[in-house]
Amino acid sequence: MRLATRLPAERALARADADRIAEIRGAIMRIGDDWRARHPWLTAHQDQIGFAIFLGAIAGVLADGYLYAIGVLPWWVVVPVTAFWLSLLHELEHDLIHSMYFRNNRFLHNLTMGGVWFFRPSTINPWLRRRLHLHHHDVSGTDSDLEERGLTNGERLGAHRWVTLADSMLGIYLKPFRMRRIVADYIRHEARSRAEAQQLARANMLAYFPLGAFHYGLWHLFVIVNVVELVAGPLSLPGLGVLDFLAVTILAPNMIRTFSLHFVSSNLHYFGDVEAHNVMQQTQVWTAWWLKPFHALCFNFGETHAIHHFLVRDTFYIREAIKRQCHPVLRANSVRFNDFGTFRRANRYALVPATVEP
Repeated sequence: MRLATRLPAERALARADADRIAEIRGAIMRIGDDWRARHPWLTAHQDQIGFAIFLGAIAGVLADGYLYAIGVLPWWVVVPVTAFWLSLLHELEHDLIHSMYFRNNRFLHNLTMGGVWFFRPSTINPWLRRRLHLHHHDVSGTDSDLEERGLTNGERLGAHRWVTLADSMLGIYLKPFRMRRIVADYIRHEARSRAEAQQLARANMLAYFPLGAFHYGLWHLFVIVNVVELVAGPLSLPGLGVLDFLAVTILAPNMIRTFSLHFVSSNLHYFGDVEAHNVMQQTQVWTAWWLKPFHALCFNFGETHAIHHFLVRDTFYIREAIKRQCHPVLRANSVRFNDFGTFRRANRYALVPATVEP
């Protein structure tokens, strides 16, 4: 199937930006096509590859838990290694949202979607996230981009932003009216009728139910118990051993994986002064050496996500394979690399200080 290098929504852009976008998109297509030509099995067995990664990552999570339970692995090994397996499941979910696996087998598609959510309960319902994510691609960097604004994109860097990057639920509790405004902006843009607006409002209220509510409830309980024990000494309560086991094998790995991904994503995307549909202004590329610990737990998101914004076609492992060929093309066409000034500009694209919400 031949893909266009120029999309209808980009016709209103300045000629220079439209030309750069077309050149980048065309180059990524050619690089990806060349990779597929040299490795045709990647396309021929895309569903099987995705399912193998799915089963392998889950096997890794279960093996880590078993080895921890029998005393072979300490907690400080289990937590980051399990977080790595979970990062693979996140990438699978993202590709599933774009229907890159099991497009013609809804049973296996939904089974895999459910599986990646079950092992990553710190995230929202992936079927709901599909609509949010596709909306993100359409409006990235603007007020109704609920997916990224929910990760604090556009907010001034401060205590609330740092807390929310790791604990989305606590971030909502601390600033409920901010989240309400963001959801309202999304619904105002997305809903085509009053009934649909009400349906979207209900769906977003239940985004973390039931798995997210269960996960964050256990995590907050674990934190409270440990703070109490730190102050008052050991507690003797039924179920604490189970809580500790879950914290090491699922809860903590999900928290550090979530923080790593959200730290990169929320600072990688631009917001607030982004021209609608201008991919040149939507995101940047992060390749700095000090990001490696974060990238290890979000599968090099900062190095490959811009590729995905320009061309929504390739699976996460193909984007990883072709990134070194794509980066020179992005750089030559003025896509920014390592623009860490976004920390003080609250994600604004313009290279000047901005007045933003607290």
